[in-house]
Amino acid sequence: MTALLVIVFVIGWEWRLRSQGMPISYDEGAPLWSDKRAMVYLPSDQATAFIGSSRIKFDLDIPTWERLTGQKAIQLAIEGECPLPILDDLAADEKFKGKLIVDVTEGLFFTSDPHNLNTPKKHISFFKKQTPSEKLSFQINHFLESQFVFLDKDYFSLNAFMSHRQVANRKGVFAMPHDFPIEFSRKNFDRQSWMDDKFVRDTVLKKQVTDLWLFFDSVNEEQPPAGAKLDSLLSVITSDVQKIKARGGEVLFVRTPSSGYYWPSEQKSFPREKYWDKLLHVTGAPGIHFNDYPEINHFECPEWSHLSKPQAVIFTEHLVDILEKDKKWKFIAKTAN
Repeated sequence: MTALLVIVFVIGWEWRLRSQGMPISYDEGAPLWSDKRAMVYLPSDQATAFIGSSRIKFDLDIPTWERLTGQKAIQLAIEGECPLPILDDLAADEKFKGKLIVDVTEGLFFTSDPHNLNTPKKHISFFKKQTPSEKLSFQINHFLESQFVFLDKDYFSLNAFMSHRQVANRKGVFAMPHDFPIEFSRKNFDRQSWMDDKFVRDTVLKKQVTDLWLFFDSVNEEQPPAGAKLDSLLSVITSDVQKIKARGGEVLFVRTPSSGYYWPSEQKSFPREKYWDKLLHVTGAPGIHFNDYPEINHFECPEWSHLSKPQAVIFTEHLVDILEKDKKWKFIAKTAN
C-alpha cells in the first residue's frame, strides 16, 4: 500500500510539473562536470574546451557551435565561480593538448576569494578520485534525470524546499533576500544554461535577478587586485598558459557581453587597460573582447549579465566567424564546406 501511494504521488507530482511547462534540467554537480572533464583528451581538431563562470554557459549555444565547427564543445565553466583552478588543473595535465577558451568575468576571474575557488577545487578532486561505482551511479542518475522533471535537485528536492525558506541574515549566517527564479536558469546534459522564454518576457522575474546582482555587489568586500597581488596572479596564469602552449595546445581569452548596470560598473572597477589588456600582454595569448566587434557589442542582456537563448545563437555564430577570420582558427565543418 505504501509503495502504491509513493507511485501515485510521484506520478502526480511529475504530471503537475510538466503541465506547468517545466523542462528537464540536470544537476550540475561534480559527477556531470567530471563527465565533461574526461572529454578534454579528444584531438584538438575535434573539440574545444570552455572554462569560465556563468556567462559562457549561457552565451555559448552548443548546438550552434557544433554545427558550425564540426567540433565538440566541452563546457567546464561553473556558475558563480573562478575558472583559474580549472586552468591550473588543465595546465598540469600533460595529456591535455587541445584548444581552450577562457571566459573572463573580471569580478570572478581576478579573485583570490576562497568562496569563489572551493567548488572548482572540489570538482577537480572528485574527477581525480572518482570510483567505478560513482561512475555507474552517474550513468543511472543520468538516465533517470533525462526522464523525470521532479528530479531537479536544485528546485524540487526536499533539501531544495528547505533551503529556499527565507531566513534573516545574522552573525555567522548569510542568506540571499530571495531565490533565483526557476525560469532564469535551466541546464541540459551538455552543461549549457538557458533562460526560459517566460523569464525573458517577464519584467518582474528579471528584476528579481537584477536585485540579486545589486545585493551581491553590496555585500562583496573584496577589492580588485592591484600592484604585486595582481602581478602574482597574472604570473600564475601566464605559467599555466605557457604549459598548455608548450604541449601544442591553444589558449584564447574571451570577454562575453554585459550591459545595463553591469557594463559601466565593471569598466569602473576593472579598467580594461589594467586588467584585460594586461592579461593578454603578459600571457601572450589572443583574446576576443565583445566591445571590439560590432557584430557582438550591441547585445542588451535581459538581466545585465547573460544572453537569452536566441541571442546566444547569434553570439555563437559570430564567435565562430571571428575565431576563423580574425584568430585564424580552423574548423572541420568550415574546411569541408
